[in-house]
Amino acid sequence: MKKIYTLVLLALATFSVNAQDEALKPVEGPRIMFEKQVHDYGQIQQGADGNCEFVFTNVGTEPLVLQNVNATCGCTVPSWPREPIMPGEKGTIRVRYDTHRLGNIGKAITVTSNSVGDNSNRITLRITGHVNPAQN
Repeated sequence: MKKIYTLVLLALATFSVNAQDEALKPVEGPRIMFEKQVHDYGQIQQGADGNCEFVFTNVGTEPLVLQNVNATCGCTVPSWPREPIMPGEKGTIRVRYDTHRLGNIGKAITVTSNSVGDNSNRITLRITGHVNPAQN
């Protein structure tokens, strides 16, 4: 019985190591991976700094190109790198939210790129939070 138990554990350990190796292999073609896809401002005051960043890495084997980055309204302004992001390199999408608007923040930023696999060529980033009136 101990031999069977040991063999099963050895087989599971081998399978786990192989699965991890597969996950670490670069994807053929360009592939975008974000460090986070939601930025929560929390409770902020009117007129506070509305800037945030979404950092990403090209985990693929070919240059990544961001074709377009757009927001759901004019109160949210994204800026992004226009040059290709080489394999293994990082890039940053900067977003500025107009904090003069009071109330809940719930905006989406759509990133369109040449990324391959798992519908990653179109990713939605989100910003959330709440803008409170400024204290006098």
